[in-house]
Amino acid sequence: MSSVLRKPVRLGLTPSDIHTNTDLRLHNTLSLPAKAEFFATFHSVPELLSILRWTEQHELPLRILGGGSNVLMRPLVSGVVLRSGMRAIQPLNNDGSHCWVAVDAGVNWHDWVVASRTWGFGLENLALIPGTVGASPIQNIGAYGVEVADCIEHVEGIQRSTQQWHRWSANDCRFGYRDSLFKHELADDVIITRVVFRLSKHFQPTLSYGPLQSLQEQHDLTPEQLVDAICRIRRSKLPDPASIPNAGSFFKNPLVSNQVAQSLLQQYPTMPVYWQPNNQAKLAAGWLIEQVGWRGRGLSHAKMHDQQALVLTTDGNASLADVEALQVAVQGAVMSQFSVTLEPEPQYFG
Repeated sequence: MSSVLRKPVRLGLTPSDIHTNTDLRLHNTLSLPAKAEFFATFHSVPELLSILRWTEQHELPLRILGGGSNVLMRPLVSGVVLRSGMRAIQPLNNDGSHCWVAVDAGVNWHDWVVASRTWGFGLENLALIPGTVGASPIQNIGAYGVEVADCIEHVEGIQRSTQQWHRWSANDCRFGYRDSLFKHELADDVIITRVVFRLSKHFQPTLSYGPLQSLQEQHDLTPEQLVDAICRIRRSKLPDPASIPNAGSFFKNPLVSNQVAQSLLQQYPTMPVYWQPNNQAKLAAGWLIEQVGWRGRGLSHAKMHDQQALVLTTDGNASLADVEALQVAVQGAVMSQFSVTLEPEPQYFG
C-alpha cells in the first residue's frame, strides 16, 4: 500500500456519491487515526452496483467497513472504503414454530436484537455487541453460550470476483468459533447486503454460561429481562467505546486439546475450562491475561482494561503501533507461562 494518498479527485462522481480523504477515527471503536482515500455509503443495491462499477473502472481497491468495532485500522487506507446504509427489516415467513426475518446489512446489531423479539427469540444473549448485522456472520459473533450462526438461515450478498449475487446457506458459511467462510476463501470478496434469520417462536433461554446461571432459578424469566441482564453484565465488564475507546474482547478464548487442558488444571485448579466437542476445551483468555499480570497495565497510549483483562483500550491518542506493541507483550506473557497462543479477534483494515 502506498504511504501517501493520491490527490483527492471526484473521478466523475458527485459529492453525494463519494467523499475523499475521509477521517476514519470516528469509524473505528479503538479511535485509531486513519484516513480513507475515498469513502462511500450505499443505500440500495443499484447504488451499490454503481459504486462497484466506478471502483472497477478506476482500478481502485474496495474495502467493506461495518461498525468499526472489530478492526485494527491502518493509518492510510487506499481505494474506496464502503459502508452499507441499507437498514430495512422484513419478515418473510412464519410457520408457527419459527419466523424468518430478512435484515439489511447496515442495521445496528443491538437494535436488531431488541427488535427481533417482535418476531421470535434466540438472539437475546448477543445483546449490546457493537457492530452491524452485515458484519455478524463474518466473525460469527457470540456471547454467553450463543453464536449468531445458531439463528442464521442464510446470508445474501454480491461476490465481487464473479460480480454475481449469491445466497449462502448456514452450512455454506462454514461457521466456527469466531470464524466463517467469509474470513477464508471469500475474504474481501463478498459484500453482504442482508442476513436472513430463523427465530424460534418459543422462548428457550440459554443460561448455562457463567454469570447467567443465577437466572436459572427465575422460572418466569422473560426475553426482555434476559436482554436487560445481558446488558447489565456487559456494561459492568466492558467499557463503552464512546467514553473509553476499545474493540470489545480483543483476544479469542483459545481452544486447546483436552489433554492440554487437563495438564493445565493440574497446575492451576481454579482455571476456568469450558469443555467442547471433538476432544477440545475452551480456556478463558481474560483469566490467562489476568494471571500473567496484565489486567490494568498498558504500554504508551494502550492498556488492558482495569475490570476486564480481555479488553484492550486506548486513551484516544493511540497509534496502531501502540496497540500492536501491547498485543505482542500480552501474547508473549501468556505463552511464556501457559504455553498457550492467544489470537486477536480484530482484523487489520486497509
